[in-house]
Formats: sequence, structure tokens, C-alpha cells
Amino acid sequence: MTGYERDAFGHGWIDVDRNGCDTRNDVLARDLDDPDRPQGCRVLSGILDDPYTGALIEFVRGEGTSQLVQIDHVVPLANAWVTGAQQLTEEERVAFANDPLNLLAVDGSANQQKGAGDAATWLPANRSFRCEYVARQVAVKAAHDLWVTPPERDAIERVLDGCRPAA
Repeated sequence: MTGYERDAFGHGWIDVDRNGCDTRNDVLARDLDDPDRPQGCRVLSGILDDPYTGALIEFVRGEGTSQLVQIDHVVPLANAWVTGAQQLTEEERVAFANDPLNLLAVDGSANQQKGAGDAATWLPANRSFRCEYVARQVAVKAAHDLWVTPPERDAIERVLDGCRPAA
């Protein structure tokens, strides 16, 4: 973690796809069922079928409610930093932090529990999502030229081995 600072990945959400909406609202609109966006960008409400817990969560933007649904970096920024992102340019790190492949709307408490955990230290409680979750981590790391640690590799292999159909 030497030298890691969250700000190395930019300052907040940006509009990477240049559609006029920041990445957070794009992800909410993508991941929520029936998102309410009366002005086009800002998501005011919707229903999240949370991939991490399997629970249905009503999202309502506002103080005391917005944090119930958070945008998670599937590959956490701190994990990315120690597995190669410190060698990326600032522009590449900002792109990583706003990459839709690496972002999911999820239950806020599950996201807080995960923290900067990798596959060796945290997996979603929703077992039916673990294969997709780990495959997504691998895809994100490959897309951004990041590596995996030996314990992370072992955990990824264990999960993915369980995803293969029986021969």
C-alpha cells in the first residue's frame, strides 16, 4: 500500500462516456430496475436486485438513504494499486476507477464489509453470484494489465473450478 491514496484515481465520478451523466448515475441507471431519472441523468429512485446479498433494496436518493446502495469497484482501488496500478498514468487510473466493467451497484453494508478485499479475503454472500463476480475481477484485471497475488489466484481458481459443469 506504499504510496496509495484514493485521489491517485481521480476526484469523484466523471462522465467517461460523454453522455452528459457521471459514471455513478450511469451505473445506477444500468443496475437498478425501474430507475426514475426525470431530468435524464440523476437517478432518484429504483429497485436493486443486489448481486452481493441477493436482497431487493429500494434506492431513494437522499440523506440517510443514498448510502443503502453504493457503487462498488469490483477490483478495489487499493487492490489495483498494489497489483500494478501504481505504474499506470493518472489518466489510466481515472479510466480504471470509472470503468463500467469494474463497477456494480450493490448493498452499501456489503460494500463496506468488502472494503479493499480481494477474492482471497472476501466473496459475496450470494453464492450464486460468485462465479460471475470472480470472472469479472479477472476480466477487469486483464483489461487494465493488473496482476493477481498468489493467494488471490488460488481463491479465484477455487471459485472458478466450482463453476465448471461436471464432466
